[in-house]
Amino acid sequence: MQVCVVGSGGREHALAHVLGRHHDVVVTPGNPGIPGSVVAPPEEVEADLFVIGPEAPLVAGLADRLRATGRLVFGPGADGARLEGSKAWMKDILDDAGVPTAAHGTFTDEVEALAFLDTMGDLFVVKTDGLAAGKGVLICDTPEEAQAAVDTMMAEKAFGAAGNEIVVEEFLDGEEASFFALCDGENALALASAQDHKRVGEGDTGPNTGGMGAYSPAPVVTPEMEARIMDSIIAPTVAGMKAEGAPYKGVLFAGLMITPGGEPQLLEFNVRFGDPECQVLVPRLKSDLLTAMVATSGGQLSRLDLRWSEQTALTVVMAAKGYPGSYEKGSEIMGLEAAGSREGVIVFHAGTKAKNGKIIASGGRVLGVTALGTDVGEAKARAYGAVDAIQWEEGFCRRDIGWRVAGA
Repeated sequence: MQVCVVGSGGREHALAHVLGRHHDVVVTPGNPGIPGSVVAPPEEVEADLFVIGPEAPLVAGLADRLRATGRLVFGPGADGARLEGSKAWMKDILDDAGVPTAAHGTFTDEVEALAFLDTMGDLFVVKTDGLAAGKGVLICDTPEEAQAAVDTMMAEKAFGAAGNEIVVEEFLDGEEASFFALCDGENALALASAQDHKRVGEGDTGPNTGGMGAYSPAPVVTPEMEARIMDSIIAPTVAGMKAEGAPYKGVLFAGLMITPGGEPQLLEFNVRFGDPECQVLVPRLKSDLLTAMVATSGGQLSRLDLRWSEQTALTVVMAAKGYPGSYEKGSEIMGLEAAGSREGVIVFHAGTKAKNGKIIASGGRVLGVTALGTDVGEAKARAYGAVDAIQWEEGFCRRDIGWRVAGA
């Protein structure tokens, strides 16, 4: 089959890499690291299946527009994409479906939001309602920090229109995990788990980012925990979306907190493969990814079974110095071929451009250096060995990806 992947980041590179094992793949607009990149609107590309990678075009209804022309599409329509496009709306769906999540309130008025803070404890999470490139979540250790976060979003408009409405919720303690499932509007099929590293600094310090690295599977998501997640979070959401008149078709990414008591609580839903979680998820899939996507799009998940590698995958994100704040673009990156030729290693491009035969950094998160190994320790050693082979003085990475796993 001819497949068109829509997007230009590391997630899309990973999808194209895995789909390209057995099928013809084009990626629009792609990036210099992805063979088959074309610069053309998706509507002008001829393909048997369209796979939409990023959240913004999903929220904007690209899947609906493609389906209206008779195309087969992997990804939710605009109604389903509201699960990520509006955190306030998502919380309403969770409440109606009885999905366990943090106590919360949604606000369009700053005074009301500040008053709500006084009714809760000392630790808060303040989120923009709309999309903010993974940066619209502020974890606040004191009421004063929460007040400042509300002001930053609603008065200063640091995240633009995404902060016109905000969600204020209690801080949940425990271990975070990412869990993925395919949904065909009625049925859901578990994929696998991962663990992201959101904060920019080692030891999970500093501001949140779009993700500085990940590994899969996450040991905290045992087979028993997976069953609980499917029963208490994924299945009720799929049923709730169907009852809402917006059957969900695509991958559902559940950001979870596993509490000290072993209870899975939903932090938020994303309506696409994560980035960098996708880079550690799909390389472990032994079954044909395209078959799974077609079954999802065609409402046939009940007939599908998937096989996974027992290996661990780990990704280290290399970012431009200054990220997630201001950073310089245009620096040259060398050593990519040497890094990618190491055993078990794949270097996924995210924020790169080609200029005069050179690879140039053009974004905040620039590369996803991914490695497979028998366990986290081996995958980590391989990934950092490849990182050290890359020559890019203007870049940096966390050196502790996988730190939660003993012996990593």
